[in-house]
Amino acid sequence: MKKIYSFVIKLYLGPLVMTFFIALFILLMQFLWKYIDDFVGKGLEWYIIAQLMFYASATFVPLALPLAILLSSLMTFGNLGEKYELTAIKAAGISLRTIMKPLIIMSIIISGIAFYFSNNVMPYANLKFKTLLFDVQSKKPAVNIQEGMYYDGIDGYIIKVGKKDRDGKTLHNIMIYDHTERIGNSKLTIAKSGKMELTSDNRFLFFTLYEGNNYNEDLSTYENFLTRPMIRTSFKEEFRRFDLSAFAFSKTNEGLYKNHFQMLNLKQLTETEDTLKIGLNAKKTEFYKNTINKFQFMVNQNDTLDKSVLDTLPKLENDFISNIEIQRRNPILETAIQSARGGKNEIDYWVIDFKDNEEYIRRYDIEWQRKFTLSIACLILFFIGAPLGTIIRKGGFGLPVVMSVLFFVIFHIISMIGEKSAREGVLDAFSGMWLSSMVFLPIGIILTFKATTDSPLFDSDAWARILKKLTWRK
Repeated sequence: MKKIYSFVIKLYLGPLVMTFFIALFILLMQFLWKYIDDFVGKGLEWYIIAQLMFYASATFVPLALPLAILLSSLMTFGNLGEKYELTAIKAAGISLRTIMKPLIIMSIIISGIAFYFSNNVMPYANLKFKTLLFDVQSKKPAVNIQEGMYYDGIDGYIIKVGKKDRDGKTLHNIMIYDHTERIGNSKLTIAKSGKMELTSDNRFLFFTLYEGNNYNEDLSTYENFLTRPMIRTSFKEEFRRFDLSAFAFSKTNEGLYKNHFQMLNLKQLTETEDTLKIGLNAKKTEFYKNTINKFQFMVNQNDTLDKSVLDTLPKLENDFISNIEIQRRNPILETAIQSARGGKNEIDYWVIDFKDNEEYIRRYDIEWQRKFTLSIACLILFFIGAPLGTIIRKGGFGLPVVMSVLFFVIFHIISMIGEKSAREGVLDAFSGMWLSSMVFLPIGIILTFKATTDSPLFDSDAWARILKKLTWRK
């Protein structure tokens, strides 16, 4: 038995590792394709891109690992069935349950590792990934002044270059608009030629201008603003320095994000959710008290509604307004309408605020449930892939890949529907996050039962016989 167990484990580990990294690579390429515009032209160092790719890969594990387990288990038992090795093992008196035993134990171990990863590694990876991605997206593109185009990348300046030589430094027909005083095109520098150089630390950009003029409209006084006098000075050589500190890559303080629900473990999620619920209950209590204070004529000393007053309301509705003089009736009605509208608007505001708070609390509850769904998904998909492989008896990357992708896509779609329903409050967090597992668990049980009992689930002859019997009875 040890040799058979060792043989099955070796046959399973190869496809598992391979499919896991293939799935991870595909997801990573999708991420790059989505955010490629945020990376290009910003002069990012290679290690920053490497860090971003590493942390992004960690966030894709909840998608890649279940797919890898499903595909590898299906390929393993499909290869055993296709090469009749499974038949030979069964002929020796070893049942399918016994063959699956070491892989079941391995799947449970993988599920435990997946839970540890979700609870401890994922919050840290999400924190690093989100902050680094925000920093990359916020970074300005590198200085790229092109011929015949106005460049406004440097704050407070607009630069136009008529022509650039091949060395990338020598410039011709240069125009520099100075907008640092925020009063329009009051300062302009024109030069026939010049040189552009960056300092070694890329903190400053130096322009050496030759044979040009400075045009300056003096708008320092109100009279000058009306008459707009212009001062022109000529130069043979002039130096201009531009500060590029805004182009430097800066890291955001991670403390701004670390209380986000994706950055917390189980204990932190529970504590934060309890704190939010206490705050929401306090808001509701405050709202109730404020509403009671506005309608004190309906409340007795014990802050309970006075039933005697409520009993008289129908009489007031019929007789109250008719007993008031006509001259005073319209102002009273208008005041009552305005008061009612004001109360309605205030109630609508509080209702929206309560809904927003409840949705935010649900996000923490959803994330709490997510810590367990990855582990259970790995187990359920194993019990779908393994029996399915013994039934279809096909290995390799043909039919197993098609079947795995089909099952996984359906599983993922149901998961997304359940999560969205939980976010919107249609389902509670438990039902929404476990919806896909509840749907696929019976499928896994049925497939396992059919596989262990050698049921001809995908045998065309068997289905033809069943259809023949049904048509014969009719």
